[in-house]
Amino acid sequence: MSRLGKIPLPLPDKVKVTVVEGAVNVEGPKGKLSERLISGSEVTMVAGGVLVGRLSDAREHRTAQGLMRRLVANMLNGVTRGFTKTLEISGVGYRADARGPAVHFTLGYSHPILYQLPPGVSAAVDKQTVVTIAGIDRRLVGEVAADIRKLRPPEPYKGKGIRYADEHVRRKAGKAGAAK
Repeated sequence: MSRLGKIPLPLPDKVKVTVVEGAVNVEGPKGKLSERLISGSEVTMVAGGVLVGRLSDAREHRTAQGLMRRLVANMLNGVTRGFTKTLEISGVGYRADARGPAVHFTLGYSHPILYQLPPGVSAAVDKQTVVTIAGIDRRLVGEVAADIRKLRPPEPYKGKGIRYADEHVRRKAGKAGAAK
């Protein structure tokens, strides 16, 4: 077994983990998450933690163990601390405004764009150009951030568009002009 696979995931305070009918349920201060068990993996409770094992040493079972361990670790982290993604909007006149469960974008199109946030995800807008997506489900937070980025991806010439805060956009040189 892998070295990480042998180590149980530490169980934070005020977090309850149950394994019922092929699913792992995690409940903590920020909410509840549930994930189906991947075939070839097994989750057991040990003293002070959660141990993710595998049924055999077959390649599929080894990969299932690693994936399931990471998913359970993300659920434990999500119900205690949560996850955030930060997006930056750059461009003249480009801005965002959070109104309840929706975010309104003005991105240079002929119409404003209304993006409905799914349940379990919230958005905060700072200075009209920085959007922070937050939630307890890492997969859902990343998916929402990717969907918002797709509304106006950053372009390589002027760098206008929506990009992740830690993303670097490679810039291209414009037209060189006509040589005579």
